[in-house]
Amino acid sequence: MIKLLAISGSLRCASINTALLGAISEAVIPYDVQVILYRGLGDLPFFNPDIEDREPSSVLEFRSALSASDGIIISSPEYAHGITGVLKNALDWVVGSGEFVGKPVAILNAAPRSSYAFKALNEVLHTIDAKIIAGASVEIPVLGRHLDSREMLEDLEISSLIGQVISVMVQEVNDIH
Repeated sequence: MIKLLAISGSLRCASINTALLGAISEAVIPYDVQVILYRGLGDLPFFNPDIEDREPSSVLEFRSALSASDGIIISSPEYAHGITGVLKNALDWVVGSGEFVGKPVAILNAAPRSSYAFKALNEVLHTIDAKIIAGASVEIPVLGRHLDSREMLEDLEISSLIGQVISVMVQEVNDIH
């Protein structure tokens, strides 16, 4: 079974990014794929290189979740023309530990106006040697549509894009293994 870790860059309860990742986790039922929605970004302390040799358990759990996955899907809002602070903080914790190195990653953009965050996340992921999968890194226009995860799957355009993300990630993981 392929394991994909889904990370939302938003802590907001009503986040469209989290809802989109929830739809992806529900859509993989016909595939031999498990999508695990990581919910611990808010538990990670501020990155501090002085404690890298004695990281808190939340950091170790994050690294373990990354290591146990075959691929990663990230969907993040844009704040002040960049990725969210909590997502950047999480990525800072794994710069030196290598969990992203060579790992297939899809970057989702749930809001067409969030092009800066998409580019910034791309840059950070390149820096930590993630393998960004272009065919799975797409814009899925859910902003302003007020859809929950189930409704996203019922929308033909959105469900088609979700299917593309999943199938491309599955193919990429299978090609690696």
